[in-house]
Amino acid sequence: MQGRIIKALAGFYYVEAKGQLYQTRARGNFRKKGQTPYVGDWVDFSAKEQSEGYILAIHERKNSLVRPPIVNIDQAVVIMSAKEPDFSSNLLDRFLVLLEHKQMRPVIYISKMDLLEDQAEMLKLAKVYQAIGYPFIMDLEELLPLLKDQITVFMGQTGVGKSTLLNQISPELDLATAEISDSLGRGKHTTRVVSFYDAYEGKIADTPGFSSIDYEVDNAKDLSEAFLEIQNYSHGCKFRTCTHTHEPACAVKDAVQAGQIWAERFDHYLQFLSEIENRRETYKKVIKRK
Repeated sequence: MQGRIIKALAGFYYVEAKGQLYQTRARGNFRKKGQTPYVGDWVDFSAKEQSEGYILAIHERKNSLVRPPIVNIDQAVVIMSAKEPDFSSNLLDRFLVLLEHKQMRPVIYISKMDLLEDQAEMLKLAKVYQAIGYPFIMDLEELLPLLKDQITVFMGQTGVGKSTLLNQISPELDLATAEISDSLGRGKHTTRVVSFYDAYEGKIADTPGFSSIDYEVDNAKDLSEAFLEIQNYSHGCKFRTCTHTHEPACAVKDAVQAGQIWAERFDHYLQFLSEIENRRETYKKVIKRK
């Protein structure tokens, strides 16, 4: 039979197939091959009535996340709070770079809008990101239709209210929630188990809160491609390998000057590129010492 793993717990893999759930284990040959089944995997498995099944083969994955290990994701809802913690376009762009690199469709959701005295600045940001091509949502009712027929993960900085949002979407989940820690100024980790849940004719999953992001983009080309508007204008650059920093006849820098690319996003691109280059130099120094 063929099905999809929707939960992994204590060595058991729960596979959904034809509307039924089967408890399975992975055969030992997966360990020998260095393979591990993950939530979201499409698998071939055997299962007999009233007995434990076995996973026989793992199908090719289209994408994956490391923390937690979830695969074959259609879209990711990036939850950013308007306040407590304060909204950070820098952190949002880091998430967007990661998701573009992973080929997952990002959806931006702003929580805690009720804490803002003036929403004008957030509405301006909405226009900026919507112009790039990202859904920028500040209301739950706008989010729900986007979940249909999709495998959706929810991610965001610790304390932005992921579990609270998921409880609103699917109250039966009864996920644990925690208040912001006043002493630390950040939230407590509340997510414990990774599973897919049925919601609004799709499947959803929570992910742990992040204080930082496991960054996987390690070169200028991939970074440029992860900024959609930079990638769009880069076709007009004189040099195909233009990094949009020091090169002449750079269409991207011209677009920034003309206000066609938001200057703050471009500053983030330059910052992320500098971080990549610094990591590379540090790595080279470590190699030389060896």
